[in-house]
Amino acid sequence: MRRTSIVVITLLIFIGQPLHSQLDSLTGTQQLKEIILSSSRIDLPLKENSRSIQFITAEELKKSGVLTTTEGLQLLSGIDIRQRGIVGMQADLYIRGGSFDQTLLLIDGIKLDDAQTGHHTLNFLPPLEMVERIEIVKGPAARIFGQNAFTGAINIVTKQKVSKGGKLAVHSGSYSQLHGGITLHNGSEKGSYIAHFSRNTSEGYRYNSDFKNNNLFFKAQLFKKKKLPINLIANFSGRKFGANGFYASPEAVDQYEETEAGILAFQSKIQRGDWKLKPRLYWRRGQDHYLYLRNRPEVYENWHITHKVGMAFDAIYASSFGLTGMGVDVARVSIASNNLGYRKRLLATFFVEQRFDLFDGVLNLTPGVAVNSYSDFGLFAYPGIDLGLHLSSQWLLYGNLGYTYRIPTYTDLFYEDRTTLGNPNLKPEEAFSKELGIRYSSQKIRFYAAYFDRRATNLIDYVKPNETDLWGATNIRELTTTGAEVEFSVPFRLNNSKQNIQFGYTHLVDDLEAPSIAFSRYSINSLKHHVTFRYSAQLTEKLGTFLGVKHAQRPETAAYTVMDWSLDWQLASFELRGSVNNLFNASYSETNLVPMPGRNLLVSISYGF
Repeated sequence: MRRTSIVVITLLIFIGQPLHSQLDSLTGTQQLKEIILSSSRIDLPLKENSRSIQFITAEELKKSGVLTTTEGLQLLSGIDIRQRGIVGMQADLYIRGGSFDQTLLLIDGIKLDDAQTGHHTLNFLPPLEMVERIEIVKGPAARIFGQNAFTGAINIVTKQKVSKGGKLAVHSGSYSQLHGGITLHNGSEKGSYIAHFSRNTSEGYRYNSDFKNNNLFFKAQLFKKKKLPINLIANFSGRKFGANGFYASPEAVDQYEETEAGILAFQSKIQRGDWKLKPRLYWRRGQDHYLYLRNRPEVYENWHITHKVGMAFDAIYASSFGLTGMGVDVARVSIASNNLGYRKRLLATFFVEQRFDLFDGVLNLTPGVAVNSYSDFGLFAYPGIDLGLHLSSQWLLYGNLGYTYRIPTYTDLFYEDRTTLGNPNLKPEEAFSKELGIRYSSQKIRFYAAYFDRRATNLIDYVKPNETDLWGATNIRELTTTGAEVEFSVPFRLNNSKQNIQFGYTHLVDDLEAPSIAFSRYSINSLKHHVTFRYSAQLTEKLGTFLGVKHAQRPETAAYTVMDWSLDWQLASFELRGSVNNLFNASYSETNLVPMPGRNLLVSISYGF
């Protein structure tokens, strides 16, 4: 009934009488100094967006002293990065209590959902040197992005403007860590490119936790002065690592894994009068080789190779009604696996949303709907609506509600081993989400607070009626998640030196329906309390420091606090940095009872040219 009501409201707004207030033209909006967020179908500055959206810039990431984009995401409240080891070697991404399968990752708007499992989502993150900013959309995002944006989405915006030069960097530290990288870039009015290669290795902080990583990234902007400018993106990440207790049970200490993640994409942005057009072609490839016993593949191993090839076309039209966003995304997904078999599906997503400004921009409404078609699951429609009320030029009261969903992964559907059995008859998980928030935006402070509620149905659980039976995947659980979060950022000067304080807090309450079968594997391990604190300071013209604190508490486990500190010194073209992770040597684990490293050090030197 609620979904029907939302559809009716959406249609009534779309077919209503023309509005008398006129939104600024698309070109005018682009001229605003504030960052234009690209993580929505309609490009809007942050202060105009009626959703909970966070972002972290390249400058903030650099000051924090983190080595990888995965670690950078841990700086934000409500973002739960559950690592198994140092520098995000194998990590899962959660937003507002959702699972790692319920969060969508994008790079420059290219969707990187993994049909095999969400465990590999963060393998596709670009190197930190390539990141311009990270945008996080919280709450129901299916009508914006489609499949997998169940609890939110993260869009990595890669660097756009580059000059001639480059950077060499070497990092060394605890656990025989050795990381080296080179970045080259060049730019002109006609075109530009940026290329990066890095290799990261470590002997590990405990038995069978060693790793070797190779990362390649290339981006070129071609024909910038032509009618059809082209952006080319190519990214590859290859990882080999000991997986002590990463999966199965914590007692499985000899597991081993090798993964590959690759992206190739062509896209463009074309301005034609009141139209902005965004065509793109993309190919995403993932590979996973897992061994239960590192040196005995004959005991148990899995090979999985996934492909996603697609094309998308988005359009934004500015008129007297406001901004209209529309688009279509068509893709072919396939997997070849010794366990899951050979599978393929065709999928298509069509979306449309309309932003209306009323009363000279004091009130805005953005209804929209996404229609999704799957060759193996059928047709679905997921509507939603955003509302914003400008209390002043800085204060915005906003709310949104909508439906969202996730189709099962191939692992959910077809996985088999000695203890677990997939279910090809699984239905998509669904949720109805609501949110109410307030945001303050100015040059001196960023602040927002929000309350949210999500009622999920058809959650996939692994259950069995008798202790000796296999775990079987089944749609039997319901979960209601409510929560509140607040975050603020305050830049200021102390003795004429730049300082910045950022604080965030998220509180979650999960109400999980009791299982109807005797044995259930589904467990809730969301961050009940999550506090983040960041302080960056320019001590002198050449000396800077950063302090980061994360406090976390999960259900039925002891709370823990992790503090990171770094100091950097700029000397002409050289930069020296010393970093300490887990400064006070806290004992904790983030997932599957895998103990995280204690205090560890990293020393870095880089040379820019």
